[in-house]
Amino acid sequence: MGAQHGHLLHYHAHSPVHSLPAHLKVLALLAFVVVVVATPGEYYLAFAAYLALVGAAARFASVPWGYLLPRLVIEVPFLVFALLLPFIATGPRIELGPLTVSEPGLFAAWTLLAKGTLGVLAALLLAATTEPASVVGGLHRLRLPTAMVLILSFMVRYVEVVATEMRRMTVARRSRGFAERSVRSWPVLARTAGALFIRSYERGERVHLAMLSRGFDGELSLETEQEAGRAQMAQAASLPLTAAVVLVAALTWGPVFA
Repeated sequence: MGAQHGHLLHYHAHSPVHSLPAHLKVLALLAFVVVVVATPGEYYLAFAAYLALVGAAARFASVPWGYLLPRLVIEVPFLVFALLLPFIATGPRIELGPLTVSEPGLFAAWTLLAKGTLGVLAALLLAATTEPASVVGGLHRLRLPTAMVLILSFMVRYVEVVATEMRRMTVARRSRGFAERSVRSWPVLARTAGALFIRSYERGERVHLAMLSRGFDGELSLETEQEAGRAQMAQAASLPLTAAVVLVAALTWGPVFA
């Protein structure tokens, strides 16, 4: 019940959040992110409340923090940029221990880090409680353009195939004594990337021809989800609505949340 299953990000469990229709969870995620982004950065307690809400949703979904936190590594590029902001931004300078940093840059770094982390955590929770194919089906139900849904569908289906091909090429290189230890290995890695691209392109052409031979006309035939009930709608809306209440309270009683 608590084991990883089906996909690198999906967490196999049986919870009310897992059983919610995918399109409702996508809408809830978008609404929550909009509320978080709309919150002024000086309302620190509001961001603490948002983090508590995400934690409560993860607990309700039976997804442990130990599963979500390691996957925050995807945020590392934004973290590096946020850490650089206090040093490269202009404006009044303040003392921060032995360092002198830009005060506007420090505030911008905090805002970027807080909002980005909350958004990534919410997105990881969506991925942990929803199969990738269900997410694609939910986006299709939300009337996302068919071309975009097709691209996402193929990406979900074949990303593991391409990753497996890349692992095979890595094993083949190492079996011939190759090791990625210096800059001299970069030309070999570049040729490997080129070969992987060509193989993936050729595989895509073969798949497309196979689809055409079976009568593909550009329309999707995804499994349709059951109609969402009022209880499920209320469950999905509870996270963004509670976050919206926190935002309204912060805007109304600003000094309390600052």
